[in-house]
Amino acid sequence: VQLVESGGDSVQPGGSLRLSCAASGFTFKLYAMSWYRRAPGKERELVATILSTAGSTNYADSVKGRFTISRDNAKNTVYLQMNSLKPEDTAVYYCNVLLGGDLDYWGQGTQVTVSS
Repeated sequence: VQLVESGGDSVQPGGSLRLSCAASGFTFKLYAMSWYRRAPGKERELVATILSTAGSTNYADSVKGRFTISRDNAKNTVYLQMNSLKPEDTAVYYCNVLLGGDLDYWGQGTQVTVSS
């Protein structure tokens, strides 16, 4: 299993970014995918999840209305569109898939910095 994130960058408050996570090594369309983040000095936080079927989504309260998670099963890729970015969104963002039991996989992370 391999998860490779991309799209992190430095942006000003109010800006937008789209993160991508390219997945391989498992049947992508069958599994829920999640984005997490870890800010300096803080615990890891679940940002958003998209289920495998029907595209149902869930978001942390801190990002509702600003972030959108989506997936393209043909490309084995999950996205996180981030709008109206705030300084408190600064973190390393990680892609995650739980295949069951201890089969919990993470990407290497991509840095998002929101600063004026």
